[in-house]
Amino acid sequence: MDNFKSFLKELSPISTESWNRFSRLFSPKILKKGDYYIKEGQIANEIGFLQTGVLRVFYRNNEGVEYNKHFFLPYCFIGGYASLISKKSSLINQQALTDCNLFVANFKDIQDLYHTFPDIERMASVVAEQLFIQKEKREIELVLLDAEKRYHIFQKDFPLLEQQIPQYHIASYLGVSPTQLSRIRRKILSK
Repeated sequence: MDNFKSFLKELSPISTESWNRFSRLFSPKILKKGDYYIKEGQIANEIGFLQTGVLRVFYRNNEGVEYNKHFFLPYCFIGGYASLISKKSSLINQQALTDCNLFVANFKDIQDLYHTFPDIERMASVVAEQLFIQKEKREIELVLLDAEKRYHIFQKDFPLLEQQIPQYHIASYLGVSPTQLSRIRRKILSK
């Protein structure tokens, strides 16, 4: 829980009393490689904090083709945020690419603390703001940058991830085929 507490304090100041109430809502959860944290069609009701491991966030089209949207690495919050807020079915999947250790809590229980503990509400607001900024940055990259530039950003944003996950997941994240990713990597190596 120490990493969790440090992560929260970096987001926004939180009192000891708030931390004690907030942290009691969370319990440990283990995901094995291949397990889903949430699947499309489910209504999310919990939020998690990733302690160890790697998860991918992806969409699947009607033909079964998967498109990786994001990777979660320690330490961060995970969950079907749009589903949590809207109380509608999730459109995304979150799947463990490695074994993962999490702390999870019921999202409504966290929201119930907002009126009594405004520092917890402020922290939640900061998390939402960061997610928005991250989403906008990713959308701009996909529209305005070529695949090689997106690959360089991937390497910067996710150092060492290439050694942990299959290349086809990276290609999907970049919006290219595995063959195109191989060409990009060869081109970079030849420079």
